[in-house]
Amino acid sequence: MSGIYIHIPFCKQACYYCDFHFSTSDKRRDDMLKAIEMELVLRKNEMAGQVDTVYFGGGTPSLLSTEEINGLLDLIKEHYDLGTDPEITLETNPDDLSNIKIKELAVSEVNRLSIGIQSFFDKDLKYMNRAHSAFEAKKSLEQATRYFDNISIDLIYGLPHLSESDWKENLDYTFEMGIQHISSYALTVEPRTALDHFIKSGKYQAPVDSLTGKHFNILQAETKKQQYLQYEISNFGKDGFFSKHNTSYWKGIPYLGIGPSAHSYDGRYRSWNIANNAKYIAGIQKNRLASETELLTTEDMINESIMTGLRTIWGVSLAAIDQNHGKAYKKEILKQAAKYIENGILYVKQERLFLRPESYFLADGISADLFLLKV
Repeated sequence: MSGIYIHIPFCKQACYYCDFHFSTSDKRRDDMLKAIEMELVLRKNEMAGQVDTVYFGGGTPSLLSTEEINGLLDLIKEHYDLGTDPEITLETNPDDLSNIKIKELAVSEVNRLSIGIQSFFDKDLKYMNRAHSAFEAKKSLEQATRYFDNISIDLIYGLPHLSESDWKENLDYTFEMGIQHISSYALTVEPRTALDHFIKSGKYQAPVDSLTGKHFNILQAETKKQQYLQYEISNFGKDGFFSKHNTSYWKGIPYLGIGPSAHSYDGRYRSWNIANNAKYIAGIQKNRLASETELLTTEDMINESIMTGLRTIWGVSLAAIDQNHGKAYKKEILKQAAKYIENGILYVKQERLFLRPESYFLADGISADLFLLKV
């Protein structure tokens, strides 16, 4: 299984917390779409085997017309071996999901929507500078659930003013709507974002770790009651509704990234396109890709498997590390992990290393502590 990610770098307005690559100007929209089409053709020989997932991310891919989305999918079918039952996800914003747009998408080949709700409260949406209102958030779900049976929504917690009761209300409404998948992230202050500036200038209060932790505990408890499985730290799905595309990232399966700032991975090499719309377009127009590539060392590959594996229910395969890289690496990882195994934070089962769900909030720090330099 492999996947294609397509980055659409346009947004109506900038969310204060976002550090993804995007532009609020669509003056070169046609040039960008043409460049993305050209890159798909230019790189068609890089993807060996069947493509089972296509993911439109951004930015805001729902700014594209359904005709434009179908055109990109037709191009993929022409030049790639697209599977017979692929998962095709479109990231959307509630304000783009008119009833007409939803009906158009429902008869397209898009079969999964990822809707950037973030909150069902206007005060939260204004704090984040989202383009939609709470009314639009609820209306988009009411309409989308009539036509799609595979819907994921994004929710953000850890806002300093977000009460525990309001956070639980966000979750309760999600459950009431029968949403099968939730991607939920703590508000993170990224450098050089508007949120970072507002906090440094005293306009906004910084997130409070203790409150963020309480929100996360509520998230884990309430989703468990509703029979969601926390299959990755920030992702909760009902049986049969895990994100196949994102799961491939966490399992180290190759993928191709198309569009400015998009990343690709083939098992040994990682590459990333330039995060500049004009330079990306100019390069493609000359039949070359403005990108950088790195060859992953053995330590790089193992560290990535640790970083992603400990975040998931699949853990880190010690057997695969032994088989692919040698017993010395497996032995070193277990040596590094010993103190966490002794205190019950990590455990080994069937040749896999797991992080207990109650310690998920510590995943990044523990992963970094296990990283290998050289054996």
